[in-house]
Amino acid sequence: MNQLTASKSVLRRKPIDDIEEESKHSGLFKSLGLWQLTAIGVGGIIGVGIFSLAGLVAHGSEGNPGVGPAVLFSFLIAGLASGAAALSYAEFAGMIPRAGSAYTYGYVALGEIIGWFIGWDLLLEYIAIVAVVAIGISGYFDAFLSGIGIHMPTWMTSTADEGKGGIINLPAILVCLLVTWILSRGTKAFGRFELVAVAIKVILILFIIGLGIFYVNTENYNPFMPSGFGPVVAGAATVFFAVFGYDAMSTAAEEAKDGKKHMPKAIILSLIIAMLLYVAATLVLTGMQNYKDINPTAGFASAFTGVGLPVIATIISVFAVLSILTVMLTFLLGVTRVWFSMSRDGLLPGWFAKTDRNGTPQRVTWIAGIASAFLAGVFPIKEVADLTNIGILAAFVVVCVSVIVFRYTKPNAPRTFRLPLMPLVPAFGVLASAFLMFQLHWETWVRFGVWLVIGLVIYFSYGRKHSLMNPDSPRHKTVTTPSA
Repeated sequence: MNQLTASKSVLRRKPIDDIEEESKHSGLFKSLGLWQLTAIGVGGIIGVGIFSLAGLVAHGSEGNPGVGPAVLFSFLIAGLASGAAALSYAEFAGMIPRAGSAYTYGYVALGEIIGWFIGWDLLLEYIAIVAVVAIGISGYFDAFLSGIGIHMPTWMTSTADEGKGGIINLPAILVCLLVTWILSRGTKAFGRFELVAVAIKVILILFIIGLGIFYVNTENYNPFMPSGFGPVVAGAATVFFAVFGYDAMSTAAEEAKDGKKHMPKAIILSLIIAMLLYVAATLVLTGMQNYKDINPTAGFASAFTGVGLPVIATIISVFAVLSILTVMLTFLLGVTRVWFSMSRDGLLPGWFAKTDRNGTPQRVTWIAGIASAFLAGVFPIKEVADLTNIGILAAFVVVCVSVIVFRYTKPNAPRTFRLPLMPLVPAFGVLASAFLMFQLHWETWVRFGVWLVIGLVIYFSYGRKHSLMNPDSPRHKTVTTPSA
């Protein structure tokens, strides 16, 4: 392959030297320290998993039998797969602390078409995550109002597909717009809010666990796995949504004060903290209330109401809304930074990469926020959650493959963290992620496939031609990099 053909190839790879130079002039502010990064990771992982999805998987939904107390195993299975990917992310984040996360890692290690594939994938998945969380918040908000005697009309609290006589989920739409406004205020302000909100969240969960232990009835653990192991694994594919917030956090690497040093630590710390809390919380939830009686959208609120503590249930509903907001903020941050990074690379129009005086890409922030509000307002939680998971699992496959390839093709590249047992750990991440992907319904695969086809059309009609890696691109001619 001659030099000209290589430069136009869909497998052209972005040099690390170019990435480091671009980061110096990105327009993004470096304002996040280790604990703020960890808070963003914990904020993205813990939230809807405990407050909504744990109850949904334990109770079951239409076409999906409840797994009961074995929801604990669903989280552990998802956590194992996520842990292998987390170590892969940590190695890359310490080596390439740049906005874009899995998109950037795929671009550097496997080539432009893979980077595009995963970046385009993440745009939809992160927006869908924000929508899922908004739906979860809506459920707790409705539970809070019901606890104080106010009942919202069904038409404005559920979608038509849920079969409850609903039309639109208005609270979910409004909360999407609220977090969009918060994020639009700038990363520094967002980091402070996230640190405080995550601290409140962890205190709330510890309070729930500590109080709930006194109301655990061990008879509720029998049977522990009422539907067999198959639904437990399928449940892992659903709750996987709840164990990968560090992925979105890694998109903020370019805004870290010392990304190479702090990003690997923050990724690993956030996952460990989250998994410990998940294990304890799921045991308490399914011990307090029989899995058949758990409210699938407001599990802990229904559990405390069921043991005669409606006031505690109301308090939980209030603080659950605040704590789940941090998940929305983390993933909305993620989608805007991936979008920003793809636009800066020329794969999408540069119009999207413009930042304001606060170092915030306002245009993509509001576009992504409004898109998530639409999804939250018209689709039920299960469909959006599954759509989210298939995309993130695909991203994990790409990152795990990328870290193997890069370890052997660039063995001397400086790394502040090296994942252990190479290539066994990332290979396990690939297999586990692929296995969980195949547990999802065929409809999810169809929606995912349609989105990717749309993305390929955009790439070959615009992105490939305008990429900064293409020497014939109009933008390439106006950008000077060390390798130019």
